[in-house]
Amino acid sequence: MESAIFKICVFGDGGVGKTTLVNRYLSGLFSESTKMTIGVDLATKHFIWEGIDITLQLWDLGGEERFRFFLPGYAKGSFGGIFIYDITRWNSLMNLDEWLNVFKKGAETESYGVPILMVGSKLDLEHKRSVSPEDAFNKSQNHEIYDVIECSSKTGYNVDEIFANITEEILYSTGLI
Repeated sequence: MESAIFKICVFGDGGVGKTTLVNRYLSGLFSESTKMTIGVDLATKHFIWEGIDITLQLWDLGGEERFRFFLPGYAKGSFGGIFIYDITRWNSLMNLDEWLNVFKKGAETESYGVPILMVGSKLDLEHKRSVSPEDAFNKSQNHEIYDVIECSSKTGYNVDEIFANITEEILYSTGLI
């Protein structure tokens, strides 16, 4: 059986739900009391996908401004990126350009482009929405983002789909499928 290890960086402003999303994906549980990530947290998920033994290394990058100078180094060797914005905070989407510059500084290679997925978090707070799906899609079109998905880590809506989506895109971009 073929095997692959893929490093995926999860990045975006502080408080958008990066750690909560990763934890929900790994454990299936939601916690209201997630602490701020300082620097980076690393977690792994192992599974079989269409006969390929896959390990995802999920690098949850701290979103606070004071940690950003570390981030290009953490992004080095990434096979994919997940940019997360909060659908209730317009400015978290507007910071996409800055985050992509930080991520791509470390992640880009000459042999292939690194797929980036954009995720709108906190869909359970729809009643407080300030970013429409259309606004997010339009913002993504100015960048090399291959898809936009909204989710709720609280309810679990689309959480597994996010990681299945980026895994499949990485498998295509690396020629494994």
